[in-house]
Amino acid sequence: MSVLAAVVLIAIKLATGLATHSLGLLSEALHSGTDLVAALLTFFAVGVAARPADKGHSYGHGKAEHLAALAEGAILVLASIFVAFRAMQRLAGSTDTHVNAAWYALVVIVVVIVIDASRALVSWRAARQLRSAALESNALHFSSDLLGSAAVLVGLLFVRGGFQHADSIAALFVAALVLVAAARLMRTNVDVLMDRVPVEAEAAARAAIADITPVVDLKRLRMREAGGRQFADVVIGVPAGAAVGQGHAAADQVEEAVQSALPRSDVVVHVEPEKAQGIRDCAQAAALSVGRVREVHNINVLLLDGGTEVSLHLKLPGDLPLEEAHEVAEHVEREIRAAVPSVTAVQTHLEPLTEDEHVRAVEAGGVEAGDVRRIVREEVGREPRELRFLQTTEGLVAFLTLGLDPGASLADAHARASEVEARIRNEHPRIADVIVHTEP
Repeated sequence: MSVLAAVVLIAIKLATGLATHSLGLLSEALHSGTDLVAALLTFFAVGVAARPADKGHSYGHGKAEHLAALAEGAILVLASIFVAFRAMQRLAGSTDTHVNAAWYALVVIVVVIVIDASRALVSWRAARQLRSAALESNALHFSSDLLGSAAVLVGLLFVRGGFQHADSIAALFVAALVLVAAARLMRTNVDVLMDRVPVEAEAAARAAIADITPVVDLKRLRMREAGGRQFADVVIGVPAGAAVGQGHAAADQVEEAVQSALPRSDVVVHVEPEKAQGIRDCAQAAALSVGRVREVHNINVLLLDGGTEVSLHLKLPGDLPLEEAHEVAEHVEREIRAAVPSVTAVQTHLEPLTEDEHVRAVEAGGVEAGDVRRIVREEVGREPRELRFLQTTEGLVAFLTLGLDPGASLADAHARASEVEARIRNEHPRIADVIVHTEP
């Protein structure tokens, strides 16, 4: 549409300008010539920018739009300088040309204004919908055309009133208008090509990350823009003892939050462990940093007169030879001492990591089920909300859910669950493990 409109406008402006000797109309014809070049540049650039990322352009081809917009700005600058030069020549009297402000010239200008308004509106809508820098530059270009055409119309009306220099003044106004628009256009796209931070997009990304629950420690945010898309590099901190899965989940939250705030954005999140605080956290972080350590639990810190001792349980792959497991344990002890120099001794208890195993469900209607329900009623005062049994290689495992007072503290809920678990284990040794879940 822009290309066809530019061709029509060049023809009618040039013909009318030559017939009336109006520098304003001729300058507008030149301006429409730059529109044609710009529209063709945009057409080419949008086609290139739409190509998917490849090996040579891993971030895509979006910056082709900004290069085209920059070239369009340069063309506008040259055109405006030429028009301004011709206008000043006429105003200075070095060229004497009589302008004939015929009625048909006014009609042509009105038609031009209508065409300029329609294509500016279409380009603005497309630019907003597609977030296209090239289409936005076209819309800005066409808006300046609209104002320039209005200025030429005013100049011709003054010429009809007897003020011959009005046409040159109108042409000079058009040149100044185009020069300002070109400067803004070039500055905007140079900022993008130089990876200047998009301020509004960065603020939206920071606000989205700040709204994440639980709170994420944002260490760094770097953003840039290309082809209407935002690219964000985010660094977040997680607790030193957090599992890999927890860090990955936090990264997913950040990515989803930023993409919700900035649709079509490309987000890369890097996760870093926070510096551990306290002996327990430092010991856990140091132990998890050793290869083949799958889990760390039951960490105890003992403060003695002679120093500080740490004991902990390590879970390693079950098929690991004892000699290799011992080497891993020694490595863990060295890492803990290095992380916490005040620790004088480290005791490790090695456990095999329980791999996934085939289990079968057991009907919860036997003697064990009845006794478990009775124990829960006596301890809690109500039936368990859920009870089921699984037969594993280690023995029978009971899973039960207790409904407790919503106002009870977590410590009270844990104590009640522990009492239920202890009674079940004491009265039914055949039950190898009891998993108690509490809920309000």
